[in-house]
Amino acid sequence: MRYRNLVIASMLTAVGLAIVAAVALGRLPAGTQLPTHWGPDGTADRFADAGTALFMPVGLTVLLSLMMASLPSLEPLQDKLAQSAPLYRTAWAGLLGVMVLVEALVASPAFGIALPTTTMLAGIGVFLAALGNVLPKSRPGFFVGIRTPWAIVDPDNWIATHRYGGRIMMAAGLSLVVLAALPMRGETRASFVVAILLVTVATPVIYSFFYWRTSRRV
Repeated sequence: MRYRNLVIASMLTAVGLAIVAAVALGRLPAGTQLPTHWGPDGTADRFADAGTALFMPVGLTVLLSLMMASLPSLEPLQDKLAQSAPLYRTAWAGLLGVMVLVEALVASPAFGIALPTTTMLAGIGVFLAALGNVLPKSRPGFFVGIRTPWAIVDPDNWIATHRYGGRIMMAAGLSLVVLAALPMRGETRASFVVAILLVTVATPVIYSFFYWRTSRRV
């Protein structure tokens, strides 16, 4: 299965981010420190020199795009991956969007733009909501979806788990967007974010297991 449009979009994104990084670097004084990591409350908590910070999203875009372009050729269940194409495309496009957002947050001081400190949190929320919307459209495979042992071997379990997981992921994404917009202390926001992510990751696995246990008794 080929993703030619996304390969082209990835190349254009990487080139565009590189241009923005180069222009921004030329506008900043020597010794400027810029963010490279954001904590669960959405605020920056790690910094690096301007060159490293500005070109980091470019490198990550290239690496992620190469990975996403290569995985389809490694998937033994090609027919299943074809059925999961909406999820795969959304994940790939979403990752590109996240890299654009990272570059915007890093480079914004060079252009006199002050983005809200919780912009990254809101962006991750939108990404999760988009993934959750297409998650039920996936089918069992080795590289896509919620790959619990019970879901991989049972198509009914897979479908049920991904319907549940999709609803949870959409709710989690929208909750992160709301948290990013609400005024609150950073520690309080971080606690909510961690709790939401734990529920999002853990409950689909638990759901898949109990679906398997229940189906065995029928």
